[in-house]
Amino acid sequence: MKLDRILPYAKKLLEMTINSGDVVVDATLGNGHDTLFIANLVGECGRVYGFDVQEDAIRTSIERLNQHGMTDRVTIFHSGHEQLSKLLPAEHQGKVKAAIFNLGYLPGSDKSIVTKPETTISAIEQLLEIMIPEGIIILVIYHGHADGAIERDALLTYCQEIDQKKAHVLQYRFLNQQNNPPFIVAIEKR
Repeated sequence: MKLDRILPYAKKLLEMTINSGDVVVDATLGNGHDTLFIANLVGECGRVYGFDVQEDAIRTSIERLNQHGMTDRVTIFHSGHEQLSKLLPAEHQGKVKAAIFNLGYLPGSDKSIVTKPETTISAIEQLLEIMIPEGIIILVIYHGHADGAIERDALLTYCQEIDQKKAHVLQYRFLNQQNNPPFIVAIEKR
């Protein structure tokens, strides 16, 4: 297959955007896979800020980072991503190069704990304020559950209304796949 699948495409966007020394946000730690991937991209001089509301996600992410010797590049907050502008240090405000969200619920955990459109939109708005021009926000939208469909609809409405002078918004999805596969919305600040 020549077309990138969803998660490889998200990683490709991150690779095209992030350089050594950059500041990046992992807005939903999950199991730490993206956190580790980003920590490798930012290098020894970069910084990753990770957010999650679940202890399991934080514990798993820290273990994964420890296994690869990357904990010194990552600061983890046991908090929702809607708190990011309050929690990111002042010296990194205005320097964020990229952010990634994997929306929905933590695989293998309590499926009643899900991301919410209000907090996700708040985090996007904050990121658009503190990102550098050409910084990118990647939303991987898992919408195959009731709350996911609600968040999907709210995010698509919100993203379609972002002023094109403020950001470019891309949707990347496969239209003919069954079972509500995830898709990407990428927002590049102008």
